[in-house]
Amino acid sequence: MPDRLPVRLFLVDDEALARSRLRDVLSDIALECPHEIVGEADQAQAAIDGIVLLAPDIVLLDVQMPGMSGIALADHLGRTLSRPPSVIFISAYDDYAVKAFEVRALDYLMKPIRAGRLAEAIRRVVALRQNEVGPIVTQGAARQHFPVQERGRLLLVPVADVIYLKAEAKYVTLRTSTREHLIEESLLSIEEELAAQFVRVHRNALVARNAIAGVERIRDVEGDSDTVTWQVILRGVTDRLPISRRQWATIKALVK
Repeated sequence: MPDRLPVRLFLVDDEALARSRLRDVLSDIALECPHEIVGEADQAQAAIDGIVLLAPDIVLLDVQMPGMSGIALADHLGRTLSRPPSVIFISAYDDYAVKAFEVRALDYLMKPIRAGRLAEAIRRVVALRQNEVGPIVTQGAARQHFPVQERGRLLLVPVADVIYLKAEAKYVTLRTSTREHLIEESLLSIEEELAAQFVRVHRNALVARNAIAGVERIRDVEGDSDTVTWQVILRGVTDRLPISRRQWATIKALVK
């Protein structure tokens, strides 16, 4: 999208007051973030009709609405439109963040909306398709963040910062170079969505492809048994993860 064109926004919230407040925040960032509000809706069917007719670049979408929820609406748009708009969710609750990113939301903002945070979210979406003409496309686009619940707050951990993900009990441990987080997603769903960024090294672990520095052979001698296994060496952490026999050929090919 050329810089000279204002981004086209469509607002969806069942509360008129919430839409009014959102318009006020948008007016505060008009200079730094040029935009045009092309339409509004207070329920899903009106939103679908308006979005199909007006082809906005971004939908600012409330999560909890009567009838079809915002999550279901975003999923519907992604499955039925050839060029669906990008979706930025806006909610008073952080409970739905994981579901929001599963339907390819580009961001998830908490009410009350801060002007700077909204401008940042809109600029990020525009930057993803800056060289395209027409609506910003999210269909098939991989997520940019993992939503993490921590001490009553929602944190967004960039996918690019993740070194590995390891399944433990009912949680998955997400490891960056500085710390660990727990998320409630399955390794299988993450692997299917982010196969370009992560590769499975073991049945319970995925590692970032660009974090693989090499492999290390481990000899385990117990009694008369002499077993050789391999571990993956990762950039940014001292952790070593075992490589299963099934995945050995794949990982070996990556470090050649």
